[in-house]
Amino acid sequence: MSRTESTTTLALGSTAPAFELLDVISGKALSRDDIFATSDGTPREGLIVAFICVHCPFVIHVEQELARIGHDYYGADGEGPIAIVAISSNDIVDYPQDAPEHMREQAQRLGFTFPYLHDESQEVAREYDAACTPDIYFFDPDLRLVYHGQLDSSRPKRKDGSGNDIPVDGKDLRAAIEAVLAGNKPSSQQTPSIGCNIKWREV
Repeated sequence: MSRTESTTTLALGSTAPAFELLDVISGKALSRDDIFATSDGTPREGLIVAFICVHCPFVIHVEQELARIGHDYYGADGEGPIAIVAISSNDIVDYPQDAPEHMREQAQRLGFTFPYLHDESQEVAREYDAACTPDIYFFDPDLRLVYHGQLDSSRPKRKDGSGNDIPVDGKDLRAAIEAVLAGNKPSSQQTPSIGCNIKWREV
């Protein structure tokens, strides 16, 4: 597996780029604003946009914790204080294991409570300057980027012995969320996410 560090070209303070993509769970097209909205108009405190996929070992390593974060902050009914969306942008011609039907199976297996969108054109990944899976962005109530970094310091074991035994607990992302919920800004000292490179189509 190739290992890539997330980029930082979408600067802190940037507005979350708008998008509209197919949700493989509901079968509906959902926009950024659809996901950020609540049914009763209650204001959200933030938005997490997570670029993930099905087959990447780095995603597999943290996917259960990502699902738990969904339950804790987005809620079973999607009305929680933090809106969350996962997006898969991988080329499914060369990587058919990341196709929408497998994304749907992944979401059902893990009990995702949040939408899981297929970025077939890869335009959304390019708008966000996403580089790897997972690549995690957290925006404040004004949809300004306040955190772009790792879920936590845990890494999957590799054949060469690299990786670590740190438990997957979402510590870094959870700390950023809790800071925003308390009315503060997350620390600007943010460790980039590391994962498999996004599988771009040849052009």
